[in-house]
Amino acid sequence: MIIRYALFEGEIHAGMEEEFRAFVKEKLVPLWTRFPGAEEIRVLDGLDRDEGAPVYAMALAIRYPDMAAVEQALASDVRVESRAVTGELLKMFTGKVHHHLFSANEYAPA
Repeated sequence: MIIRYALFEGEIHAGMEEEFRAFVKEKLVPLWTRFPGAEEIRVLDGLDRDEGAPVYAMALAIRYPDMAAVEQALASDVRVESRAVTGELLKMFTGKVHHHLFSANEYAPA
């Protein structure tokens, strides 16, 4: 399985945290759940970090079964739509967004 992360490295503008989170839930999550091949969508809101670690306001994790599904999602019309809406979200954010692909292995606790 492949997980594609969008890491929002930086900070939500002061006083806009609730608006930022509501925008994600109401406008972006419905788009992200339409990505072809997506099996799971997780939105992770940054709470705390180690001293000296970079600030990540949010991370988006989308699980796909394989690279072919990732490629299909990245080529989809819904991704184009999602990027335009994300541009509106970024008006409430100072930082950068970068994407990473991970091959995921799952292990159950003993």
